[in-house]
Amino acid sequence: MSYEEFFGLQEQPFSNAPDSRFYFESEQHSEAMMRLLHAIETFKGLTVMLGDIGTGKTLLGRKILDRLDPKRFEAALLVIVHSAITPSWFLRKIAFQVGVEEPSEDKGLLLTQIYERLMQIYDDEKQAVVLIDEANMLKTREIMEEIRGLLNLEVPARKLLSIILFGLPELEESLALDEPLRQRVEMKFILKPLSLESTRAYIEHRLKVAGSNRSLFTPEAEEVVYSYSRGIPRLVNTICDNALFEVYLTKKDIVSLEIVERVAFDLGFKSLSFSPSEK
Repeated sequence: MSYEEFFGLQEQPFSNAPDSRFYFESEQHSEAMMRLLHAIETFKGLTVMLGDIGTGKTLLGRKILDRLDPKRFEAALLVIVHSAITPSWFLRKIAFQVGVEEPSEDKGLLLTQIYERLMQIYDDEKQAVVLIDEANMLKTREIMEEIRGLLNLEVPARKLLSIILFGLPELEESLALDEPLRQRVEMKFILKPLSLESTRAYIEHRLKVAGSNRSLFTPEAEEVVYSYSRGIPRLVNTICDNALFEVYLTKKDIVSLEIVERVAFDLGFKSLSFSPSEK
């Protein structure tokens, strides 16, 4: 019997795989969603969203895609998986994202293909949007210059392409490599970790989505999860998943404070000290 069956769950509630079904509308994520949708709806050229590791940037990006009406938007998500990429690779990927079927190896022709495709999208009364996740991996001035060049593609009164960069705070350093691009950032904000109350609600939300009809954590256990995770969703998932498995192994029926403490110690997490006013 798996621990999902033991707890009457339909699936693992705390997997770190980005699954939009588990998206939690916390105050922080709700604000980020509103800002992103506003940037897209008002044809902002370049928007930047920063957040520490594990704060939910990727899941938020996927949720944005779910919410964009395909009748109005030609939208795509590009995930940068390593930093050793060239400007030509980057432009060809952008071309694929906006629907260029056979991107040219020649840069001049490639830019023409991108422009013509964006004009086709514009003529179809749609808007092209590219979300770039892990944009902090874009570390060269040359790539920043290519992004600036894409933002120059426009018609009177609006950009032909909206670009949203999701990344770690170090993305600021990459933007600073090209001052003209940095000045073109039309909206920038930081996705903050969850509060204590949001962490409690997040845990219960994921359990419910996974099929639970009861709380599997004591209130004290949830508070300790927050203390060790600092409200970072990825760490909340890791701690909760290990805690549930520990309960399953010991055949208990609920996650206690002591179990979370033990799991966090084994994982090497350090507790966050916070005052009652921060709860």
